[in-house]
Amino acid sequence: MSAVFNFTFVPWFRSVAPYIHKFRHQTFVIGLTGEAIAAGKLQSIVQDLALIQAMGVKIVLVHGFRPQVNEQLRAKGHEAKYSHGMRITDSVALDCAQEAAGQLRYEIEAAFSQGLPNTPMAGATVRVLSGNFITARPVGIVDGVDFQHSGVVRKVDVAGITRTLDMGALVLLSPFGFSPTGEAFNLAMEEVATSVALALQADKLIFITEIPGIRVHPEEPESEDNPIDTELPLADAEALLARLPPPQQPTDIGFYLQHCIKACKGGVARSHIIPFAVDGSLLLEIYVHDGIGTMVVDEKLEALREATPDDVGGILQLIEPFEKDGTLVKRSRTEIERDIDHYTIIEHDGVIFGCAALYPYPEAKTGEMAALTVSPQSQSQGDGEKLLKRIEQRARAMGLQSIFVLTTRTMHWFLKRGFQPVDPDWLPEARKRKYNWDRRSQVLVKKL
Repeated sequence: MSAVFNFTFVPWFRSVAPYIHKFRHQTFVIGLTGEAIAAGKLQSIVQDLALIQAMGVKIVLVHGFRPQVNEQLRAKGHEAKYSHGMRITDSVALDCAQEAAGQLRYEIEAAFSQGLPNTPMAGATVRVLSGNFITARPVGIVDGVDFQHSGVVRKVDVAGITRTLDMGALVLLSPFGFSPTGEAFNLAMEEVATSVALALQADKLIFITEIPGIRVHPEEPESEDNPIDTELPLADAEALLARLPPPQQPTDIGFYLQHCIKACKGGVARSHIIPFAVDGSLLLEIYVHDGIGTMVVDEKLEALREATPDDVGGILQLIEPFEKDGTLVKRSRTEIERDIDHYTIIEHDGVIFGCAALYPYPEAKTGEMAALTVSPQSQSQGDGEKLLKRIEQRARAMGLQSIFVLTTRTMHWFLKRGFQPVDPDWLPEARKRKYNWDRRSQVLVKKL
């Protein structure tokens, strides 16, 4: 095994650890489109789901079958019919849906049963259980259109699903529901997944879809200046949906977004839209800082705030690599605990990704900004700027007229942001006595 692999793997795996701890025992509802299965992505998605479950996550998997049903209909010379963004399920379409559901459940269960050596499924034991967990009622007649055997969710058997999850099994649901009289109804996968997530008060609802997510400028074409918006506040998502035309096709911007909004408004902490076209998109969305798709949340998960004693461990973990390579002067736990009220941090979803400290010298009306650090995972996203602005605000509130930094490697970053180089003799007397002449740090000052 190469030294390069070791050097990259170890810090990466350590960076994932907070998410593994955070999501253990949480419940995720996954909506898997039939298009993903038709595109041949089932094996890799199943492998990732097995890995996520092995790390302690409880999973409800709801599969779709839109293209599979349409294929069955074509084979029978029957036309697929839609209205109001829903399938009109006549008796032929109902037979096709039942056939497609049976075939897909067989394929999914078979995929979870694999355990070949030297594959991601080696040693995995994933028990997959299905059942009549969904009670449905007919859609009925809407605007003169009879939806026949199409239905909507009436009730979710929360107790049954919860018991199954507590047994350590993965719950697999097809988009079917049954009435108290035993009549079967064809349901929309998106509605089933959302209803189950709401009923369980799941921690995440994740749609694995044919779209990459919602772009920063949704109505504009894809470009470098129009990337995927990885975190969309609920209020912004609602405003976007309100100005869009009613979604009819899965590729419409609002198609999955409407369900994410409904879930978040109903108490599901986070709802995600991720692409099945990207290999490992589930892992990238769940265990990487910014993810790969769009996450709809009731509020921004990133917080810029003053540090507390509970943050000492996170700050130490953040700055340790930079102390080792000489970018930062080494600070002990005792020193950080003593000075914790000087620190400002940026945290995202409970993980600290940036910090900076302000040490005031009131007699000289200046202060030192020290330990400015941003995790490599979130660099070039403006977190350093946010920390600098907060330190400047704190300094002004103290009546300071300037702030200064000592740096050996990041001089140009500070110069671009209004700092000017000065001689070390400029430093306040108390700081000058602690100046390390062997380190030969550059002293940069910014007037406030």
